[in-house]
Amino acid sequence: MPRDDEDNSLFGRVGRYARVGVSVGGVAARLAGQRYLGLDVDRDKNAAELRAALGGLKGPLMKAAQLLSTIPDALPAEYARELAQLQANAPAMGWAFVKRRMAGELGPAWQGRFASFGKEAAAAASLGQVHRAVLQDGTPVACKLQYPDMASTLEADLNQLKMIFGIARRMDIAVHTEEIFKEIADRLREELDYRREARHARLYAHMLADEPHVHVPQIVDALSTDRLLTMKWLDGETLLAWKDRPQGERDTLAYNMFRAWYAPFYFHGVIHGDPHLGNYTVRPDGDVNLMDFGCVRVFPPSFVKGSIDLYKALLADDEDMAVAAYELWGFKRLSREMIRALNRWAAFLYGPLMDDRPRRIAEGSAGQYGRETANSVFGEIRKLGGVTVPREFVFMDRAAIGLGSVFIHLRAEINWYRLFQEMIGDFDVDVLAARQHAALQAVGLGTPSSP
Repeated sequence: MPRDDEDNSLFGRVGRYARVGVSVGGVAARLAGQRYLGLDVDRDKNAAELRAALGGLKGPLMKAAQLLSTIPDALPAEYARELAQLQANAPAMGWAFVKRRMAGELGPAWQGRFASFGKEAAAAASLGQVHRAVLQDGTPVACKLQYPDMASTLEADLNQLKMIFGIARRMDIAVHTEEIFKEIADRLREELDYRREARHARLYAHMLADEPHVHVPQIVDALSTDRLLTMKWLDGETLLAWKDRPQGERDTLAYNMFRAWYAPFYFHGVIHGDPHLGNYTVRPDGDVNLMDFGCVRVFPPSFVKGSIDLYKALLADDEDMAVAAYELWGFKRLSREMIRALNRWAAFLYGPLMDDRPRRIAEGSAGQYGRETANSVFGEIRKLGGVTVPREFVFMDRAAIGLGSVFIHLRAEINWYRLFQEMIGDFDVDVLAARQHAALQAVGLGTPSSP
């Protein structure tokens, strides 16, 4: 009978190691043997075997692998390419199992608290699944139910993630991954705490109160626990349903997506770290329903200031100002050569925001967003000995790349420069700090420390 407790149990960890460790460890051992024996390393074959080892899993390791595939040169290109093919959806829990899980969260009479509860999952992802339901007063809701034994699964998977990073360290990569691992581990542990996610949702409702075209679901606290999150259902379509809409409608959606992600960051120092297609839907008028608040990153105000200062440094071609901005971000002991290499990557990310005209995010680009630029820049960084990326940078970079891909899908043509200038025009780090503190206190979240 499946275990239904959520303890970080030795039993759960050992089971996870048995399913994954042999396969991942085999890739690592074979790679090490080839290296030390002076044999040629078939990186494509090893990468494919690594994906095969992970592909049957749902859970944190798959989620982490997908994240790593978006961070330029954190893994060799062959590995990033294979991991990017892992699918977010996983086989759902069956109805008999769901009933046991719901009884464990809300008690044996849980079904009486709903007018109806969908037996089939509306969505199944790496950490849990969502069921549609209706409350006794007729309110439609989404019930997000966590898979069992995820705490022990997470700790086992984090050990496997260390092994994957060990494989990468045997390669010639540009990004040192120590801080990346710490950041991923902390964020994944947070994602298992659905009460924290409920606070994140309330935080976003607070931060976006003045954004009329972005909507956040209301949490139903009486039907939420550490591993069950119930929220009002928001109707909408997927982004892909908008790909062939008229240009003006696609531009409106892109504008609303930009505001949904970056108004919280530049006004409160908070970012939604996962612009995955399943984490938002689109209303008929182009408004955005923002959902799934497990992966939320709160930044020290100085980090936000650093992002604006770097933008201004690039506009002014001011290298000293760029150095100060990177230091605010937490980069340490960077040479001038490394600064120039990082500036090339920053210029790519900020490029559309520096061009005062309506344009697409990546004009003339048909491939993966930023692939050619990343290959060139991180090849140069590799020659310089690599760089340790501050942990705060990980999800900021992920959001930028993820949103860039969304805007490319939409073929949006916007004056990004003016949109960004409107957002940062009167930026004051002390005002942001006060605003952030008030928002976090209002929903019971702590204030971040400086990097």
